[in-house]
Amino acid sequence: MTPKQNPIREKILKGLEISHKKLIKSKKERNFDLVISDNGKVIRIPAKDLVSV
Repeated sequence: MTPKQNPIREKILKGLEISHKKLIKSKKERNFDLVISDNGKVIRIPAKDLVSV
């Protein structure tokens, strides 16, 4: 990776982290399950089990 791309990568990672925090906060406020896929298997995580980072 060139030095020019490194700051862009850092900004993208920071944006993903902020998005993740907002998603967790939203799911907890509305008491919705977080639905994810793990190797093709659908997993539901209840809002009460979500941990904010």
